[in-house]
Amino acid sequence: MRKPFIAANWKMNNTVPEAIRFVTALTSDLKAISGVDVVIAPPFTALYSAGVALADTEFYLSSQNLFWEDSGAYTGEISGPFLADVGCRYAIVGHSERRQLFSETDETVNRRLKAALRNNLVPIMCVGETLAEREANQTWDVIRRQLDGGLSGIDLAALADFVIAYEPVWAIGTGKTATSGQAQEVHGLIRRYIADKFGSAVADKTRIIYGGSVKPSNSRELLSNPDIDGALVGGASLDPKQFAAIVRSAH
Repeated sequence: MRKPFIAANWKMNNTVPEAIRFVTALTSDLKAISGVDVVIAPPFTALYSAGVALADTEFYLSSQNLFWEDSGAYTGEISGPFLADVGCRYAIVGHSERRQLFSETDETVNRRLKAALRNNLVPIMCVGETLAEREANQTWDVIRRQLDGGLSGIDLAALADFVIAYEPVWAIGTGKTATSGQAQEVHGLIRRYIADKFGSAVADKTRIIYGGSVKPSNSRELLSNPDIDGALVGGASLDPKQFAAIVRSAH
C-alpha cells in the first residue's frame, strides 16, 4: 500500500515570518495526523526558517527547483548540496511553470533529477500537457516524451523513493481541474509506463500524485482513485486551514 503524499508548493509566496506562521498553524492543526507524508516547499529564502520550524514534526521540507551543478560560477542558482544543508528531503523538478516561463527542457529536467539524486534528495518530477495538446489528443504522447527524456539514464528500480506529479498545465492556477476520471486515466498510463520500463514491483511502489487546482472540495474524490497517491497543491497550500483539510482528505 502506497503512503499518501501531499505537498504544498508555495511558488513565489510567503516571506520568512509568513512561512513560520504558516508552519506553526499547520502543525498545530495536524498534530494527530498520521499515515500521510506531508511536504512543504517554500521559496528559497524561507527554506531554512521553515525547516527549523518543522524540525520537531513528522513533516518534510522540499525545494521548488535546483540547479544541475553542485557548485561553481552560476550566479543566482541553488544547488543540491545547499538544499540538503538546510534540511530538504525533496526537490520539485520540471514544474510546468519552469518549463513554460524559464525554458526548461526534458534534457535540463533530466540533469536536475540526476543532481537531486546525487545529493540524496527525492525528486518530485512534474509532467503534464497544455490545453492545446489535450485538445489535439496528444496528452499521452507529450507525457511519454517527458518521461522518456526526464528519466533517461535513471533506474527507478535502484531508488527507494521517487515521486511523479501529473499536472495538466491547463488546470494550474485556472480554477479548472481535470475530472476524477481524466486524472485517473493519465495516472494509470504513467503507472503502466513505469511497469513496462522498470517492472511491476517498481510501479506498485512509485507514488504518482496530481497537481492542478486541488482544493478541499475536490481532493477527496481525486484521491479516491486507485492510481492517484496524493496531490501537489498550489494556491490552496497558501492557507493552512485549506491545506490541512486536503491532508485530512488523504488520511
